[in-house]
Amino acid sequence: MTAIDLNKPEATALDPEEAKRLRDARIDRIAKWVLPSLVFVFMIVGWDRLVVWNEIPHYILPSPGRVIETLVKDWPMLFEALLVTLQITLMALAVAVVGGVGLAVLFNQSRFAEMSFYPYAVILQVTPVVSIAPLIFIYVDNRTAGLLLCAWIVAFFPILANTTLGLNSTDHNLRDLFRIYGASRWQRLRYLQLPSALPYFLGGLRIAGGLSLIGAIVAEYVAGTGGIGSGLAFRILEAS
Repeated sequence: MTAIDLNKPEATALDPEEAKRLRDARIDRIAKWVLPSLVFVFMIVGWDRLVVWNEIPHYILPSPGRVIETLVKDWPMLFEALLVTLQITLMALAVAVVGGVGLAVLFNQSRFAEMSFYPYAVILQVTPVVSIAPLIFIYVDNRTAGLLLCAWIVAFFPILANTTLGLNSTDHNLRDLFRIYGASRWQRLRYLQLPSALPYFLGGLRIAGGLSLIGAIVAEYVAGTGGIGSGLAFRILEAS
């Protein structure tokens, strides 16, 4: 009996297909970090060689070493400007989340509200913020409020559009089930539609995060031309 047990293959041995799957997963985990790092290194080396071989002046295209040297030298000033830009970005993103989700819930609960206001949200989204930013700074006396408004205009629409789509894309069978059990409109919204719309909301939030930074930079650039800026865009304008 013992001899027979010794001749049996180990119970923990993996079949070839499972072993291949684990090996591929391990390779993917490593490649996810190694490949972007290699691309980054090649880009830096190519950038440096391009500047050196073509003898490009530093005021046209600085080398990577000169960029790092300037960052270290001017870090206190740049860090302070970075904090100002990040503050505007995060504030605009927070207001965009509150406003976008609130309007999406309103549009979902009232189709007349959606038909009335959604076209204007689309018009506001397709309007270049750089064209209306000067008007905003003329009519809004507070500098921070003007920057926040410009960044919010750019950032809120992806959250509004994605959350509205998510709320309207709830499974109709689940809606009928809630209706059969006598759930109220707000119960359906809280326990069914909002959880179902969460992936859509997170997708819009990812887009809005980048757009809020772009809106803040554009607003700071426009404000800096009037001498009322102190963020990163104003420092870039000042250096030029």
